[in-house]
Amino acid sequence: MSDFETVAASENQAARRGPSGEPGAPGQAGVPQKPRSLAGDAWRDLRRKPIFWISLVLVVLVAAMAAVPGLFTANDPRDCMLSRQHAGPSGGAIFGYDFQGCDTYSRAVHGARASLLVGAISALLTGLIALAVGMLAGYFGRWVDAVLSRLIDIVLGIPLLLAAIVLLKRVNSDSTAIRIGAVIFVLAILGWTTAARVVRSSVITAKEQDYVAAARMLGAGHGRIMLRHILPNALAPAIVVLTIALGSFIAAEATLSFLGIGLRAPTISWGIDIDAGRVHMRESATPLLVPSTFLALTVLAFIMLGDAIRDAFDPKLR
Repeated sequence: MSDFETVAASENQAARRGPSGEPGAPGQAGVPQKPRSLAGDAWRDLRRKPIFWISLVLVVLVAAMAAVPGLFTANDPRDCMLSRQHAGPSGGAIFGYDFQGCDTYSRAVHGARASLLVGAISALLTGLIALAVGMLAGYFGRWVDAVLSRLIDIVLGIPLLLAAIVLLKRVNSDSTAIRIGAVIFVLAILGWTTAARVVRSSVITAKEQDYVAAARMLGAGHGRIMLRHILPNALAPAIVVLTIALGSFIAAEATLSFLGIGLRAPTISWGIDIDAGRVHMRESATPLLVPSTFLALTVLAFIMLGDAIRDAFDPKLR
């Protein structure tokens, strides 16, 4: 046997044994390996980050608080007695009572529902608008892109809180459902621009890929290409932006309610309680600090979660 045949035989035997040196070991030559996906790589990166788990636990706690507040407190947030005004902790009221004699902790727990409801629905509507505008602009380009891009620039130039104040001043109803719907509508029509820009950029990159060209050559229409081939690639960066935006929408709702033009009593909201606690801060700071802390932790959790997901889906940041 020649030297060349000897080397070839030894390499063939090593390939059959695999990297671990044992026959049939994973990774041996000729055995197909499972392809690694972007989502799989992102999950492997996320589960090693403490910030991801901390923010996820906080988000789950706030979601459970909004869905089932009875798990966290048994007191009725509307059970108020002036005889307990600014009283200290007693019974189930671990943070005492506010100016109206209401349980401060119970109101903070029940206030999560309105704030999270407004933020979640606003983020959902924002995502739908951003996906529609961003995909149309990025896919068709030319005059469609020019018109929609100018529309994005116009809406982006409008200050969100200032425009929300002007628009919500026109809502005279005290109905809880109407005011919640008005706040959601205003936040959605003013807050979709950043996500639309991200979707547009992702679509422009995705439509130049080979699989899109192959689908087009096989006769696939514009709708099928956008929904089946481009949308999955544009969805991940949009979800990251919307996760961060959800925290911003919760903060915006609290700000509008604090100013008295968002949600109003008898609706229980963190912004309403912060405003009420501000007035009587000298008598007792707890009714101000408790809802403020709940709001700050919730907004921070969504922002940290969005940042962690963004870093995991961006290969350049790994």
